[in-house]
Amino acid sequence: MSKKVLVLAEARDGELRNVSFEVIAAGKKIAGDGGEVYALLVGDGVGSFSDALIKQGADQVLVAEHADLKTYTTDAYKQVLLQVIEEQSPDALLIPHTSSGKDLAPRLAAKLSSGLVSDIIDIELAGDEVVFTRPIYSGKAFEKKSVTGGMLFATVRPNNIAALDEDASRSGDTKDVSVELKDLRSIIKDVVKKTSGKVDLAEAKVIVAGGRGVKSAEGFEPLEELADILGGAVGASRGACDAEYCDYSLQIGQTGKVVTPELYIAVGISGAIQHLAGMSNSKVIVAINKDAEAPIFDVADYGLVGDLFDILPILTDEFKKVKAGA
Repeated sequence: MSKKVLVLAEARDGELRNVSFEVIAAGKKIAGDGGEVYALLVGDGVGSFSDALIKQGADQVLVAEHADLKTYTTDAYKQVLLQVIEEQSPDALLIPHTSSGKDLAPRLAAKLSSGLVSDIIDIELAGDEVVFTRPIYSGKAFEKKSVTGGMLFATVRPNNIAALDEDASRSGDTKDVSVELKDLRSIIKDVVKKTSGKVDLAEAKVIVAGGRGVKSAEGFEPLEELADILGGAVGASRGACDAEYCDYSLQIGQTGKVVTPELYIAVGISGAIQHLAGMSNSKVIVAINKDAEAPIFDVADYGLVGDLFDILPILTDEFKKVKAGA
C-alpha cells in the first residue's frame, strides 16, 4: 500500500546535514511503490537546498522560510510542522534524531496525540505493516516496533539508514509554504559557539575520541591532528570533560551524544559502561590504551596496547603517507 511520507530536512550553519538524505531514504522505504516523499525545509534562505533533496529522492520539497526560523526554536518549528501536517495529511512523518529533532518530536507527538518511535536504525516492511528497529538498554539490545493506528511517526538516528544514490536526472516540484508565526515565547538574536569543530559529531564518519589518558587539554592536540587527516571529528569521554581537558559539547556516552561512525578511535579511554552506551554501535572500533585489561578492548575490533603518545604520532604519519599516495 503506497503512502504519503513527510520528512524534515535539517540545515545548519548554511549547510544541509547529511541526515536529511537519510530520512528521505527511510521515507522511500515506507512510501512503497506509488507513494511519495515530501521533504520539508525550515529556516531562512534554505530554498537553495531543494534541488539537492530532489536529486536524493524527494518527490516534492516544501520550503518554509522566515527570519525567526534561521535558528531552531521549539515554538517556531512546532508551529510550522503542525501547519504543514494539517495541510498535507501525511501517512508518516520522519524527523532526524538530532538535538533539535529530539526536542521537537515528543512535543509534536503530544500535540497530535500521536505515538512516536524514537531513535530508529532500520525499517522493514511486513506486508502493509511498517516495522521499526531501535536500540534499547544503552545499545545492548534491540526491539522492533510497529504502529497499529494513526500516523506513523519516528525519529531516525544519523549514520544508520544509507542515503540513496544521487540521481542528477530526477525532477520534482518545489512549493513555498506561507508561514505566520504567532506568540513566540523565544526568539534567538545571536548564537555564540564554544567549539569550532569542522565536522558535526552526530554525522561524522570518523571520530577520534580521548579520555582521561590524554592527561591534559594539550593532549587532545594529537587527536585533533589525526581527526583532521581522516576528515573526522574529535570526541571525548565524560572523564575527560570532567577533568576540563575539553568542552562538554564533545562528550560521547549515556549522558552525552550517541554516535555511530564508520570508524571510532578510542584514545586513552578505559571503556566505562556509560561511555560504551554512546559508541558501541560504531562500525569499526579501534582502541588505544596502555592497560591491556581495559574494558574498551572487549568491544574493540582492533586494539593497540601502549602509550598513546607513542602510538598516535606513528598512526598519524602512516595515514599521511596513505593520503599522499592516494
